[in-house]
Amino acid sequence: MAVVVALIVICTGIEAVLIAGDLNLFPSFRLRQSVYENLGFWPGLLEDWRPNYRFQPALMFLTYGFLHSGIVHLAVNMITLVSLGRALLARISTWQFLILYAASILGGAAGFALLSDSYRPMVGASGALFGLAGAILAWEYVDRFTFRERLWPVLRAALILIVLNVVLYFAMDRLLAWEAHLGGFVAGWITALLIDPRGRPTA
Repeated sequence: MAVVVALIVICTGIEAVLIAGDLNLFPSFRLRQSVYENLGFWPGLLEDWRPNYRFQPALMFLTYGFLHSGIVHLAVNMITLVSLGRALLARISTWQFLILYAASILGGAAGFALLSDSYRPMVGASGALFGLAGAILAWEYVDRFTFRERLWPVLRAALILIVLNVVLYFAMDRLLAWEAHLGGFVAGWITALLIDPRGRPTA
């Protein structure tokens, strides 16, 4: 779980600095805004917006996944990361986990870029987390299909994720980046099967 702890420390450390900025503990009174402006995912940068620095349109596909909009957003994502990470690391190595996580972050950004019509910045690890969930369901599907077990549990889990997104989308006044969730899920599913396409007996 060291890799999961490292990700939590990075995300928590960044949010702690941003909260300190919100409390005016640093000279800059726009720290959070400045970080979002430079490291968040801005769809407009893929069109005709002028970037703040040379590689921003490329780097934002990765950096957005380590930012959060507050302590609640961070806490929910990190608790989910622990739960999913524990399940995945029982099957794959640390390096494979990192490959999966990175692919899911990139997939989340790609999904948002392709499907969203918003010009608001997108931040958060949820795209990567949905990728981890997609990986778990991909392997569950392959395992059950290989050994001719019922596939309903996989379908049920997918339906729960869909319903959860719909409910949160409206509960959050349509500010939920479902496009990133979908992109991360698809990327996680595909990457999981590239990492380990073999079926294993289910517990």
